[in-house]
Amino acid sequence: MSEHTYALPADAAEFYESTFVPALFAGLARRLIEAVAPDVEESMLDVACGTGVVARASTAGRVTGLDRNPAMLAVARRAQPALNWCVGDATALPFADNAFDVVVSQAALMYFADRVAALREMTRVGGRLGLQVPGRLAASPGYVALAELVARHAVPSASEVIAGYFAAGDPDRLSAQCEEAGWQIDRLTTWTSATRLPTMDAFIKAELLPLAGHLDDEARRRIVADSRLALAPFVTPEGEVAAPLEIQLVVGRRR
Repeated sequence: MSEHTYALPADAAEFYESTFVPALFAGLARRLIEAVAPDVEESMLDVACGTGVVARASTAGRVTGLDRNPAMLAVARRAQPALNWCVGDATALPFADNAFDVVVSQAALMYFADRVAALREMTRVGGRLGLQVPGRLAASPGYVALAELVARHAVPSASEVIAGYFAAGDPDRLSAQCEEAGWQIDRLTTWTSATRLPTMDAFIKAELLPLAGHLDDEARRRIVADSRLALAPFVTPEGEVAAPLEIQLVVGRRR
């Protein structure tokens, strides 16, 4: 999500790494790397890498992570200083043609102002593609419940932020955009993951963080008060919240 939030402050980058990575993105990263299977002799670029969870999971011999957000990259560099981390824009990648064997991107495409332009840049620099994004909101029951909860109590712009997570998730449109950018899709897999946090309080804190500029204190209070009933179907007997969401995974190669 870092391409959209390139001005993210250091404390938010730290929260992303400590909370969202174990809750969701680490598991997604393993699935993405297994799907694209970079070899130890290959090079890989992770576009809009955030704190580097996919780059750090890679089996490629040479790995570069790129992001617009210096705070995210500072966390990534501290976690794995041996990898190459650089600031850059997904729609104007600072690399030569055919610079990488594999190019990947996770949970970022929906925030690019021009998705086809970013995908075209990935085509230019990479031979194979691994792309993973949240799927459709309607197929993500945990987030349908969250979106309905926010819509009841907050201004419309808060609901738009949640909908934005899923803006690139229609499989037909995603396929068309990849093909327009020059990728030949080998497979598009739709699967279901879940955001997992140990308590309802932890889940609500994490999910309301991106909405901070769209919530006043009263709206936040009402959302927190109603969350236990609205999200009850996603609470385990141990009190953990597991909010299901659809994921689209694209594996392809440059035409």
